[in-house]
Amino acid sequence: MKLLWVEDERRIVEEGTLFLEQEGCKVTHAATSEDAVELLNQGTFDLLLIDWMLPGQQGIDLCKEVQSRWKVPVIMLTARTDEWHKVIALEIGSDDYITKPFGMRELLARIKAVLRRSGRSQHNPAEDMNSQVIQIDGLVIDAHRHEVSKKGLRLQLTPTEFALLHTLAKQPGRVFSRLHLLEQALGDAYLGYERTIDSHIRNLRSKVEDDPANPLYIVTVYGIGYKFGGS
Repeated sequence: MKLLWVEDERRIVEEGTLFLEQEGCKVTHAATSEDAVELLNQGTFDLLLIDWMLPGQQGIDLCKEVQSRWKVPVIMLTARTDEWHKVIALEIGSDDYITKPFGMRELLARIKAVLRRSGRSQHNPAEDMNSQVIQIDGLVIDAHRHEVSKKGLRLQLTPTEFALLHTLAKQPGRVFSRLHLLEQALGDAYLGYERTIDSHIRNLRSKVEDDPANPLYIVTVYGIGYKFGGS
């Protein structure tokens, strides 16, 4: 897997690159957002690691640009621990965030989880046997192609948004608690982050619902969690 790590603290990058390359990753380093944009224009990457605090253009702004131009999965790295900043990172399109300081094994687990959700992980033929196309009320979810369309128009979802939508749509009407939805869609590497589901659901609704304030597909079951409401 090819990673672009955008970070101005060289010590962290050097330590992380040594570990990740031993695990089979190819890591390219950019010290600024401007350097990262230049590298993205020159080649392709499977995932970006972006530090929130960067010289020049902030990491949060780079994340927005990446989502609008290249559609590459993003994990934000931040020393900010308050919930507000975590929610902001998710709402602008990052697929995950990790709070500094972090362990390298946790970082690798998060990378693998995001790549798995994005369909960019190593191909597994056994997964093709379970692939399916779900069609409900004009919404088409193609798990094999990792695509979603609505009334013939393709929707641009992040890997996390796709994983949540697919998990809900596979069992319409079933109510998922936040914890269960987290386990089913994202895996146990995300346990303890149940409230982040709300930010992803809010973003997902803005893309799939005609009226996000009155959702038809992704319905809130108050006090419990969410269900897919399509018929």
